[in-house]
Amino acid sequence: MKIIPVTCAIIIHQGKVLLAQRSEVMDLPGKWEFPGGKVEMGEDPKACLIREIGEELGIQILIKTELTPVDFDYPTKKIRLIPFVADWTGGEIILAEHAQVGWYDQNQLFLLDLAPADIPIVHELTEKWVNLVAPNQR
Repeated sequence: MKIIPVTCAIIIHQGKVLLAQRSEVMDLPGKWEFPGGKVEMGEDPKACLIREIGEELGIQILIKTELTPVDFDYPTKKIRLIPFVADWTGGEIILAEHAQVGWYDQNQLFLLDLAPADIPIVHELTEKWVNLVAPNQR
């Protein structure tokens, strides 16, 4: 089975990170995830993420760093989830695909019903929280 490259954004704003809840019409309805989307053929992953966040949420981001990609086997597909830490630089959130979004601190992340591929990313994020998120608390 071919591995599908998918990007996701860990968007930081005022010391919290943005997660989005998948809508009822999406795969894994009701699960929370870092927003993003599939990389198109020949597309740069960073360019993909900037495009997807604009399409799905209506906001602009500045990508800061990449975290460890996660390979995950779902029953009908295999994905490689490529996470990027990013700052929110502009725009107002408009929900094009997701049911809702929320800003969460480190202690709240594991209380959410997360999409399985996002769980390893949350682990890495919480381990690196002080260096990645804390400087953005102002």
